[in-house]
This record gives sequence, C-alpha cells and structure tokens, in this order.
Amino acid sequence: MKEKIRCAVIGVGRLGYWHAENLATRIKGAELVTIASSRKESAEKVARELGVKKWTNNPQEIFEDPSIDAVVIVTPTKTHAELIIQAARSKKHIFVDKPLTETLEEAEMVIQEINKNNVFCQVGFMRRFDPAYAEAKRRIENGDIGQPIYFKGLSRDPGSPPEDYIKTSGGIFLDLCIHEYDIARFLMGDEVKSVKAFGDVLIHPFMNKYQDVDQSMTFMTFKNGASCDIEGSRNSSFGYDIRGEVIGTEGTIQIGSLQHHDIKILTSKGSAYDNVPNFPIKFKESFLNELSHFIECLQKNERPQVSEIDGKIALEIAEAATKSFKTKETVVLN
Repeated sequence: MKEKIRCAVIGVGRLGYWHAENLATRIKGAELVTIASSRKESAEKVARELGVKKWTNNPQEIFEDPSIDAVVIVTPTKTHAELIIQAARSKKHIFVDKPLTETLEEAEMVIQEINKNNVFCQVGFMRRFDPAYAEAKRRIENGDIGQPIYFKGLSRDPGSPPEDYIKTSGGIFLDLCIHEYDIARFLMGDEVKSVKAFGDVLIHPFMNKYQDVDQSMTFMTFKNGASCDIEGSRNSSFGYDIRGEVIGTEGTIQIGSLQHHDIKILTSKGSAYDNVPNFPIKFKESFLNELSHFIECLQKNERPQVSEIDGKIALEIAEAATKSFKTKETVVLN
C-alpha cells in the first residue's frame, strides 16, 4: 500500500477550495503538491493559505510532472473531457466533480482513454458518502424493508445560482437533478428504463433565455418494475432541502431532514427549529468522505465505488430527462 498519494487540484472555486483543504489538512494518505487555476493569482492565494509549494495557471505543468499520482478536477463542465483525457494519457488517476462530461459522446471518449491508460476515475457524487444515505443503502441490502419498489427524492436549493452560472450549467436536470438520478440507482440497485420530465419557470424569468427551469419533476421506471419521482427546485426560500425515501415491500426508509441542529425550541408562541442553510453545511462530511475514499482506493490499487461508468449512466439519465422535457415525451434508455 502506497504511503502517500501525491495530488494536484485543478480549479479552486468554492468546491475546489474545499477539496484542496481536505487533501492538505484532513486526509492522511494524501499530499497536496500543486494548485492550478485559470487565474494564477487565485492559485497562488490558495496555495499560500494551505501551505502548498507549487501553483500554476497551466494544467499542462501538472500532466508533465511524473511525481504527481492523481488530479482532482473541479472546473466548468465544458472543460472536463479535455482535462480527463490529458490526465489519463499522463497516467494520472482522476477525481472529477459531477457531471463526468458535458455530453455522452465526450463520456465515451474519456472512458476509452481511462481504460486504455489503466487509470482509476471517481466521479463526485458525494451523496453516496453521506452517512444517512450510506446507512440507508446498508439497511436495504440487509433486507430491512424487503424489496425496494419506489424511490422519492427531493433536491431543493434555497435560490438560483447567478445567470452567468445558469447559462453554462447544462440545465436543471444535468446540473441539479443528476445527483438524485445517481442516488436513485444506488439505493434501488437497478438501472433506469424510462424517463419522463416536466418543468417550468416560476420565480426566475431569466432562465427562459437558456431553456432552463427553476422547478422540475422527473418520473422514472426501473428495469425490475420499480419506479420513482424526483423533484428539483431552485425555489426553496426556507432552506436547503435534500431528502429521500425508499419504499419497500415490507417497510420504508426515510432519509435526511430539513432540520439543521437536532434541537427544537418550544415557547408560548409555538415551536421552531433551524433549517439547513446551504449545501456546504449539509454535505461537509460527505465531501471529505468521498475524497478519502478516492485516496484509499489509490493506495490499495482498487477501483473507486463511483466510477466513470456510473458518471456516464447518470449523464445518460440527465440527457434523457432534458430531451423528455423539451419534447414532452417519455424517453426509453438503452
């Protein structure tokens, strides 16, 4: 087992910074050696804050460095394919934030390069590493609720990202709901057969320009006959609301809560609790767990739990949902 995995982070926006911080300060099996950003001053700032000796605005320097074992890619989706291919050809293992790529054609290309160059790839679907979802999966596999027959998922953001983000996000089904598509496959233990998606703009009219919506619903069937519904929303003014439920033949598992701290305040005016304000707080532990899993897999020379194949399948579902929304028809997956 390799003692330390030497890593580089490409992209130091909000999520990139968290990954860099976890690698530099919290994951014992990792050594963060280089920070890369399109703006060199941003890379330098983060590197100095985290005590990293090297920074650059040219990812090629990372790919040409033989001492680097793995790259963590946290850049805009449209750049994923090129960076993954370069990393694979440079024999670097890859952690990439979701989605794997922008299109299925690109996904096929990167999978070929990953296989050809015998490197590992993990896609950042952090919900699989959330303690509540992981425990739900364990209980389902243990048979605690019998055979899973229905999944209900909620992804409600407390507001819309800015217009500059929305115009290149790929739409709500690719950007937001793809997390639910992956966790539905994970919990139900089966592949999706068909997709029917709906959506509308209720609060953020600028989204009409990009054929996007701020409120959506996706209905899916699985090959074994099970089904599910998934709500995706940018309109949760009351807080960050991520929940799920798996209904089985012998019971049900409810996952997650809108409640932040496990306390309730009772007064003469009534009762109250504080809501989860944002996803960094909700999934802080999950982000650490997923990257720890990636490093541990590399140390043991094992394939990560969430591979490029899972990334491609989730992307296929998201593309089907987008197509269904635009055509108003049910889309059957291959």
